[in-house]
Amino acid sequence: MAKKIKKKDLGLGIRALLSDMDAKPAEEQREVVKEMANVVANIPVAQIEANPFQPRTDFEAEALEELSTSIRTYGLIQPLTVRRMGDGKYQLISGERRLRAAKMAGLKEVPAYIRIVDGDQEMLEMALVENIQRADLNPLEVAITYQRLIEECKLTHDAMAERVGKKRSTITNFLSVLKLPPQIQEALKERKISLGHAKALRGVSDLALQLSLFNEILTKGLSVRATEDLVRSYTEPKAAPKKTKSALPDAYAEVQERLRMHLGTKVQLKVGAAGKGQIVIPFGSDDDLNRLLDLIEE
Repeated sequence: MAKKIKKKDLGLGIRALLSDMDAKPAEEQREVVKEMANVVANIPVAQIEANPFQPRTDFEAEALEELSTSIRTYGLIQPLTVRRMGDGKYQLISGERRLRAAKMAGLKEVPAYIRIVDGDQEMLEMALVENIQRADLNPLEVAITYQRLIEECKLTHDAMAERVGKKRSTITNFLSVLKLPPQIQEALKERKISLGHAKALRGVSDLALQLSLFNEILTKGLSVRATEDLVRSYTEPKAAPKKTKSALPDAYAEVQERLRMHLGTKVQLKVGAAGKGQIVIPFGSDDDLNRLLDLIEE
């Protein structure tokens, strides 16, 4: 029977826990893998080696500088993932861009998840899926866990949806918050806003407007529905006065409104002779298109 790693043992220090890892029996190693799958440690930047198999080598300088500035202000919100090597060294698994920006920001240590032994893929996946089922996770923690399942366990959105028993659209909504500015991610982490608020803000492509609306949510304590209405008032084009042809019949107008409410975007129903027509649904980006497809597939 593998020895259960107690919480007080973790409190003694992660480095102490790992010091004799190689000497532990295989079953006990697996137990440590499970316990540490969701533990974040602060790792000295100087001890992290680049991943020689990193497929991406070019990073946009301006984007790195923006991330570096954000890290100086808010810290590194999304931890890296590293693999434990010998002699106190670690090899980067995921987070190359974040590591580079952290170095530019002058950080001496960075938060990281530690992969301990080779061949721990199945145990890690089980631990991460189990972690998602916890009721006390904030939306940002859930999003980071989904992202780790994609990056480290090589799961597709469909496979992950099956593993965790969630709709694919739910997973897409959580992952989208990782593309929000750090101020909004931090508010999610502290539960000042909900996933619904974050989802509405993702529909705003202009960063300055996005942050302005975010601050309005906080100062006025807006509900998710009020936030959606607020975002819509800024993002939906104002109808210019024009001569209109005959209005849609009531039945078609109701269908158009139902589609608009369900998809959260402008929908135009064009009806011609003999009941033939078109449904026009604009989208602002690839992410927006994927969001619409997820909603349509529900």
